[in-house]
Amino acid sequence: MIQRLKELGLSELEARCYLTLHEEPHLSGYEVAKRVSTSRTNVYAALRSLTDKGICRIIEGDPVHYDVVPIDQLIRYMRVKFEQTAKGLVNELKSPPRSKPSFYNWQGNKHLDTAIRRMIANAKKNILVDIWAEDVHWVEEALLDAEERGITVVLIVLGECQISLKNVFIHKADDLEQAWPKMGTRKFSILIDGQAALLGGFGGDVKLTALETDHPAITELLKNAFYHDVVMMRIEEDFGAELASRYGENYEKIINYYIREKGWDF
Repeated sequence: MIQRLKELGLSELEARCYLTLHEEPHLSGYEVAKRVSTSRTNVYAALRSLTDKGICRIIEGDPVHYDVVPIDQLIRYMRVKFEQTAKGLVNELKSPPRSKPSFYNWQGNKHLDTAIRRMIANAKKNILVDIWAEDVHWVEEALLDAEERGITVVLIVLGECQISLKNVFIHKADDLEQAWPKMGTRKFSILIDGQAALLGGFGGDVKLTALETDHPAITELLKNAFYHDVVMMRIEEDFGAELASRYGENYEKIINYYIREKGWDF
């Protein structure tokens, strides 16, 4: 709870004071300080800051008592204020024209989570995600929000997965691991509106990193991979028994030909 309030712009102590007054309104500064176990000087400074932000209300008296704006009113106020500020910034800081594609590298859990949420939040038409079932939690909430606002979301999952999106295609992870050697990390890709991509991998010995790019070579590659996937899944649905008989349950006859007979080692 404190972390969520901090994400709204409150300091640690401001968040603690807010929660204290939310649970028990009409307290004096002294009483708030006792409950958060912090010096009165620091608590009074936090209460002044909350008051200046319009989050805390003063009840005149001797001593002065404090109350807080209910959380639903606070969220609506902050949302309107943010939208007004954001609209002003967009009008004042027009994005310069892009002269060439760019590549950005993100490292660590926090940076990767932020990049995923930012890109999905900025989708205008469609989102295509290819990811392992173990890692769906990285994108699930953001994808559900996107679909709710009318974005077409297509999720390709490697492994069994329970998620309430409309368009979900599932590959059996065990089949893939057996059929394709040297899988390495659990790779993922996110394609936004066919123009922006995020690629990376979880697990293995590689540090958690991801590449963000709008380079057409990468975005077109992801589109081609998607259409290859949906075509193959439809063919397998219609001719699965025949394919397994001719090429093996997981196409191992084809793979083994190139790996063992031809000696290819990519």
